[in-house]
Amino acid sequence: MTVAAAALPWLRRRESGAALTLHIQPGARKTEVVGAHGDALKIRLAAPPVDGKANAALIEFVAGRLGLPKSAVRLIGGSSSRRKILVLDAVPPDAEQRLRP
Repeated sequence: MTVAAAALPWLRRRESGAALTLHIQPGARKTEVVGAHGDALKIRLAAPPVDGKANAALIEFVAGRLGLPKSAVRLIGGSSSRRKILVLDAVPPDAEQRLRP
């Protein structure tokens, strides 16, 4: 395991793409990356946790930060939980920097 992988347990690169483990705080004043929260990356979302609005806002936010189309970001775990797992079809080489607070 490299130093970067140990320092960022929330980003797990795969052969094609990556998985992100996130801790979400919906209904926040503004949407922003906060930083590490245990083994997850904490993100505050301005969207309320109603009718999938927070999940849609999360996908749009992460895709925008990484410069990916929304279709390249999928929620595969935690649709009704604060702990979520996103799968990315592609990962820019500077993903860690793009997801910094």
